[in-house]
Amino acid sequence: MKKVITYGTYDLLHHGHIRLLERAKALGDYLVVGVTSDDFDRARGKINVRQSFMERVEALRATGIADEIIAEEYEGQKIDDIRDRGIDIFAIGSDWQGKFDYLRPYCEVVYLERTAGVSSTELRSARGQVTIGVVGQGSVTDKFIAECGCVDGAEAKAPTPGQPFEKFADGVDALYIYSHPRDHYRQARHALEHGKHVLLELPFTLREEETRELFRLADDSGLVLMAGCKTAYATAYRRLVLLALGGMIGEVVSVDAVCTSLRPVDYSDAASMEREWSSLADWGPIAMLPAFQILGTGYRGKRIVTRRVCGYDEFARVSLVYPSACASAMAAKGVKSEGELVVSGTKGYIYVPAPWWKTDYFEVRFENPQENRRYFFQLDGEGIRYQILAFLRAIGNPRHAADSAGVSRDVCLALSRVMQDFTEGTDTTDITPAK
Repeated sequence: MKKVITYGTYDLLHHGHIRLLERAKALGDYLVVGVTSDDFDRARGKINVRQSFMERVEALRATGIADEIIAEEYEGQKIDDIRDRGIDIFAIGSDWQGKFDYLRPYCEVVYLERTAGVSSTELRSARGQVTIGVVGQGSVTDKFIAECGCVDGAEAKAPTPGQPFEKFADGVDALYIYSHPRDHYRQARHALEHGKHVLLELPFTLREEETRELFRLADDSGLVLMAGCKTAYATAYRRLVLLALGGMIGEVVSVDAVCTSLRPVDYSDAASMEREWSSLADWGPIAMLPAFQILGTGYRGKRIVTRRVCGYDEFARVSLVYPSACASAMAAKGVKSEGELVVSGTKGYIYVPAPWWKTDYFEVRFENPQENRRYFFQLDGEGIRYQILAFLRAIGNPRHAADSAGVSRDVCLALSRVMQDFTEGTDTTDITPAK
């Protein structure tokens, strides 16, 4: 039996893909098709893929052409696959002419002419642009607007000076909201009630019930409501969470994250203080994210410690106790510390150096240093463009929005619950020094 193998992303499967697969199949008796995984696409800088890995696999399987479908997950895998599966022919499109000649010592290499006049890029463009209105000001929104220019199908639009939110929201397809957290509920509710998809920066709201209501409204309207948190979409961060959940370091016993930055605050300017985010609202969601995504949201005890200046929390630490683990999250804009993440387990630990929230590198360390492993992943746009892509993918298929989301509903609700407790003084200890 003659075996043939080919590889591709197969995003928005089209006639050109199918013709190429049919011609590859005709070269032998058994066709193996390698589909690039989501992480591998990101690592190669290919971030405009609209469909998830499973959506692409299912579309390919439905054609009935492939005898076997595998995931391509790392550089150099082609040689391993050819050897392990006894492949006779490697087939690929002619636009790769010469690129894979290095495989000739292992099997025959055949370059197939592609079908002219059709491509996934053209199909993505044909679907039209999604105009995303950007609400809020500052470096984060500036970066978001810039990153939209790197993602096919996304067009960012900022309001004109003095333009009312309601009027601005009516003129776009979707909204990215990075306004003050106290405005999130009102603005997201208006957007959803008027048929707009929403990418809402964490924390969603300052009250758990308000967050729950926004999700209900999105469901009832068939709209996408997704968390905007660049860290949650970064490849390195997502991979370390999977490694922790997969048991690489044994049972996770502790998750400790620190997020701090010294930012000048004019406490005497009432207008300035009105616009200022609290330390917990600004850094807290990111600092608490690893605990909730690795240990879950079912903690049995919580303690918030805060230090304030003129009513503003310049420092906050959230401690969580689980049935068999614990976590701590430090968030501060008036206190400085090392911004690292440590996930401690019974067999080893994961260490992410500062600034861990936009890392492209982390280590898994064990008692025997020879077993230590280092992981490197490309980080384009600090993760912002990945969340834009996930948002567009969810808009394209709202029923699978949860699969694209970097932050689950349970975590969004848990973060709002902590913010509500902090605001109301529940489980909170104030260590502000006496005047």
